[in-house]
Amino acid sequence: MVDLSATALNLDNTGEGLLSYDPAHDWHALNAMLNLPDAEGHVDFSKDHDAIREYLDGHVAASTMAFDSVADRLRYLIDNQYCNGKVFAQYTPEFLDRIHEHADSLGFEFGTFLGAFKFYTSYALKTFDGKRYLENFPQRAVAVALELAAGDENRAIEYADAIISGRFQPATPTFLNLGKAQRGEAVSCFLVRLEDNMESISRGINAALQLSKRGGGVALLLSNLRELGAPIKHIENQSSGVVPVMKLLEDSFSYANQLGARQGAGAVYLSAHHPDIMRFLDTKRENADEKIRIKSLSLGVVIPDVTFRLAKAKAPMALFSPYDVERVYGKPFADISISEHYDEMVADDRIRKTYIDAREFFMTLAEIQFESGYPYIVFEDTVNRANPIDGRIVMSNLCSEILQVQEPSTYHADLSYAHVGRDVSCNLGSLNIAKAMDGANGVGLAQTVETAIRALTAVADHTSIDSVPSIRRANEEGHAIGLGQMNLHGFLAREHIMYGSDEALDFTDMYFMTVAYHAYRASHALAVEHGHPFVGFERSAYAKPAGDSNYFDKYTDGSRSLEPRTERIRDLFARFGVAIPTREDWAALADAIRADGIYNQNLQAVPPTGSISYINHSTSSIHPIASRIEIRKEGRTGRVYYPAAYMTNDNASYYRDAYEIGWKPIVDTYAAATPHIDQGLSLTLFFPDTATTRDLNKAQIYAWSKGIKTLYYIRIRQQALEGTEVDGACTYACVL
Repeated sequence: MVDLSATALNLDNTGEGLLSYDPAHDWHALNAMLNLPDAEGHVDFSKDHDAIREYLDGHVAASTMAFDSVADRLRYLIDNQYCNGKVFAQYTPEFLDRIHEHADSLGFEFGTFLGAFKFYTSYALKTFDGKRYLENFPQRAVAVALELAAGDENRAIEYADAIISGRFQPATPTFLNLGKAQRGEAVSCFLVRLEDNMESISRGINAALQLSKRGGGVALLLSNLRELGAPIKHIENQSSGVVPVMKLLEDSFSYANQLGARQGAGAVYLSAHHPDIMRFLDTKRENADEKIRIKSLSLGVVIPDVTFRLAKAKAPMALFSPYDVERVYGKPFADISISEHYDEMVADDRIRKTYIDAREFFMTLAEIQFESGYPYIVFEDTVNRANPIDGRIVMSNLCSEILQVQEPSTYHADLSYAHVGRDVSCNLGSLNIAKAMDGANGVGLAQTVETAIRALTAVADHTSIDSVPSIRRANEEGHAIGLGQMNLHGFLAREHIMYGSDEALDFTDMYFMTVAYHAYRASHALAVEHGHPFVGFERSAYAKPAGDSNYFDKYTDGSRSLEPRTERIRDLFARFGVAIPTREDWAALADAIRADGIYNQNLQAVPPTGSISYINHSTSSIHPIASRIEIRKEGRTGRVYYPAAYMTNDNASYYRDAYEIGWKPIVDTYAAATPHIDQGLSLTLFFPDTATTRDLNKAQIYAWSKGIKTLYYIRIRQQALEGTEVDGACTYACVL
């Protein structure tokens, strides 16, 4: 039964409640009726469909510019600098007519009012004064497909089909920007290293400004910066530490935005063993001094295995001076495995160190998470044990799912590059698990995955971030992408499978293994077509001999079953006609990849997804729903209500929310998917309002023990009832 409390209804303290919607628009009132169940607790879902019709047939139809033909419309858009003429010039007028006619024939319909409302307010091309719409959803999908296909008519049709059918949804920057003349980049977010010198810090701030201007969220590594009181030019007690750099970055992100459409957003990551770690965490305290308080910048902490061992042993925890570590080891602090060298560094008198209580550190971590939801956590050693690429992963992004190797840059005194290193751009998009399993027009899961890999690779191949050469180099050499997933809970509930059950975990394992197989198969095909793999392939775990730590050994050595454990899931895959790859399939693919390579350095990453879940009619990512009827606050419009994907009055019992389900089944679900993902999965932990810091610590330890790579936000139910607006960082950067 849907909650009818005043909080759930969002009756505000003015008593206006639903009147916060514009009463002149019936669609708001119709949509709000989702939150008014009848005496038996049944929701009238038809009211939301009525709201869609009222909105589209009334407001949208009246506000959309009409054209006599496809050619007239495109001519107007190009002549008036709404669309990029070069994109459409790659195709004949006859094909442009045909693809638009084909798109219209697919019969696209929005699944919810919020999906329609979100598309027209956030994605659709509008006149410069914002008063008229210039495209609908199929036309937006066609524009994106045309730019991705770069003149290939068959690919353009393929991409448009995948998007309009809902099987694949590009990330917001891609879906929002491609085909337009006035636009930002098609890339979701970026990761940038800072080194322990003023040139690198200056370059990092410049990168934050430049990338935010182009529409990207940016995460920066602070672990290498010397601590408060460290020497500068051998003069003691000179360094101001990491907090002033955080303040500079926060101001930079607040200043730069993408044409005013998306606020700048950033994150900073710091090693748990950095001497400034407690000051770093204190910046998020509610009562922090304004001189150090960080309001909008997201925080992440990189934690090695040794930190957990020290806490278990009730031992003190050493914090090492990055300045001294770099002098002793000849490389930046972040590039040193703390777990491997911990005892060695403790014993080395050349390295200054201070000590804190390891358990106190974890308690402080939980306290700050209670107050702010931060910091994110990267389990450093887990990440690097699973990393197939030569090099070390030292940080993540704003949504904690991107895990890629970086290389430091060096600079001349004039800030020009002495050596261009490698940083990270995130080219993202997600499959709708339900629709990918369903297939459409004879297209099954295998083809859907290949289409998505090719579309995301097109984003990487057609993107050049000239303003940050280290990102441009990495993108050109690695073609890294991140294929994500969404709607796991919606699919499971539709199939009458409880989230977190043994059958659900079995499905998650088999589905992600199958997707991984087809993703690698597609990337191998791309390497063959391009005539080369990504730069550095020969040093990766993909190139190693079978049985000698080859990345695919886990699928070929017999150490695990490659078949469903439960009869229900075996039957489900058979019913959908989805073949699960066998050991022989994997062995043949591994041999082919050793011979030819793969084109993409990185292939998969599961983001939290935000806006694209709504327009795609999906449950977000692979975590459970936060509420059966989600309440969104959409700008000045007020509250909008979003029913969980595929929910009916008959199957509502399968839609237990994340707080009811609890954190353990969520961790188990992510643990089932993690072995098949070469990067990370954005994992939010949900707790009841009775949770304690001890509960948070237990969940963190359990996640670490289960091989989870990263943790995203902490959610406490009491906070969730205040509103379900997704947090700023990922609303901005990873609304995938």
